Amino acid sequence: MNEANRIYDQLRKSYAGLAWHGPALREVLEGIGEEAAARHVGGAHSVRELVRHIAAWEDIAAQTLEGRAYSGGNSLPLEKDWPPQAGSFADELLNLERAQRGLEAAVQSFPDARLDESVPGNPGLSFYVLLHGVI
Repeated sequence: MNEANRIYDQLRKSYAGLAWHGPALREVLEGIGEEAAARHVGGAHSVRELVRHIAAWEDIAAQTLEGRAYSGGNSLPLEKDWPPQAGSFADELLNLERAQRGLEAAVQSFPDARLDESVPGNPGLSFYVLLHGVI
């Protein structure tokens, strides 16, 4: 198994199941209703906000793997890092699934030889570190 396949495997497991850390993201989100997903506890982000944030970063990572200049880090506008609510929580879960599938596809087609390269737009960040950060 090459390194990109190992990264894909960890990305998939952390989302869908058999993750080393316990329940995967999709497993944790199962059964959370609209009201519970919107609840803020102690000033922390709500589950809805976290789902949108994860999907946004998966999109950014996939776009970066596909050649777009990296738009993350401290310069990322707040509305891209923490996007506003878009539809129902069920819609947001579908968007997360779409983002996850898009990133998985980008990782599967990414050559190992490029993992140590710097991402476009951020010479201090390698593709390898970016992907492990998403996982």
